Amino acid sequence: MFDSSLIILAIVVVAGLYVMVTYNALVRVRQMVQEAWSGIDVQLKRRADLIPNLVETVKGYAGHEKETLQQVTEMRTRAQNVPAGDIAGRGAAEGLLGQALGRLMAVAEAYPDLKANENFLDLQRQLSALEGEIQMARRYYNGSARELNVKVESFPSNVIANTFGFAKAEYFELENPADRERPDVKFS
Repeated sequence: MFDSSLIILAIVVVAGLYVMVTYNALVRVRQMVQEAWSGIDVQLKRRADLIPNLVETVKGYAGHEKETLQQVTEMRTRAQNVPAGDIAGRGAAEGLLGQALGRLMAVAEAYPDLKANENFLDLQRQLSALEGEIQMARRYYNGSARELNVKVESFPSNVIANTFGFAKAEYFELENPADRERPDVKFS
């Protein structure tokens, strides 16, 4: 009788320790996902803040390209107005913004004076650097989301995840496969 109660107690202690360790691991990975999303959000904000300067610079040289300039501004506004938790919606909006920026850069190609403008060249370098940082932040986020999703779906950690309300994270992906490539913004 004494031996069986010790065995039962040991099983309960081991099970409790497993639940505690698994729960803490899920919390850690969920925090990594939130931190990674914050990194993407910061980079997207930096890009959004750069766009008005870019549009104004292009407008000074190519003001009659009003439709393209207006599209960039509208897509920027749309991307900024996506609700905070809508990762798929943000990805779609950012993809459309990327397409509009690509059209803006194509328009700029037709204006040699604009391509030689120091302000434009500086904005172009900043945009190129930001696109690279956004891509790196997106990879980090998606890696963190993958790690959380594996823990949420794998047995036996999925039992603890479901018990405590852990959910899978959405991946931050671009809708159009062509948008997966970093835009070419070199005019030299």
